[in-house]
Amino acid sequence: MSQQLNPIGVFDSGVGGLTVLRALRAALPGEDLVYLGDTARLPYGTKSAGTVAQYAQQAAGYLLRQPLKALVIACNTATAHALPVLQQSYPDIPVIGVIEPGAQLAAAHNRVLVLATEGTIRSQAYSAAIKARNPACEVISIPATLLVALAEEGWTDGVEAQSVIHRYLQPVAAELPPALVLGCTHFPLLIPALRAAVGPHVQIIDSAHTTAQTVTAQLSAAGLLQAGHVGTTRLLATDGAARFARVASLFLGHPVEEQAVEIVDLLHPSYAAVEPV
Repeated sequence: MSQQLNPIGVFDSGVGGLTVLRALRAALPGEDLVYLGDTARLPYGTKSAGTVAQYAQQAAGYLLRQPLKALVIACNTATAHALPVLQQSYPDIPVIGVIEPGAQLAAAHNRVLVLATEGTIRSQAYSAAIKARNPACEVISIPATLLVALAEEGWTDGVEAQSVIHRYLQPVAAELPPALVLGCTHFPLLIPALRAAVGPHVQIIDSAHTTAQTVTAQLSAAGLLQAGHVGTTRLLATDGAARFARVASLFLGHPVEEQAVEIVDLLHPSYAAVEPV
């Protein structure tokens, strides 16, 4: 089969990467997408770097049992700890994480605020990626883990969301940076509440949107985009089909039935991950 006809594989530690999936679907309506959420082992943010890299290799190995045209790491923690090894392991396809696309946009500013989970902040991946492009940039990093729970509960606006966001922004409230990087794939659901909190002059950099732009650009440059095709979407999870479907309905903006979620076992002997080269 021509590589142009292959699907795009997307994986995350759970459901946050569904914002990336939604952005990919909007940008690439003709592409087939396969999403894998490792819900049995979330969150990745509390795990060691070695464990996260191992989990990411297993997820990638499962998806690459079928030929893919690209692999998207729709998880900030997995991107921070596993992107280089996955790029080395699969040199024949683009392997794209969610950190670099957002960092490239943020580096145009000399002062940037990154909101992310504790694991991503601890990795300093955003700070390193931004400063590699603009050494003079001041990167302020704030762990905002409660926003993950708000997104998954669907409490993305109103008093609860506004109160939590204002609490997290207190350290920079007196002088907001000109750019806010959403360093967690859950956070795009909270953009209206974040916009209300920071006002109209702060650029909100959505890692889901920037990642979709990068994937589109790379596939277009390689001549791998499909034409005249209506793309399909497969949803895979490692546990909890009912909860996954409920949260996916919030994240994707349309109803997802439990029966549409395939439960897979990443540790089954027949689904062994490809070892890094």
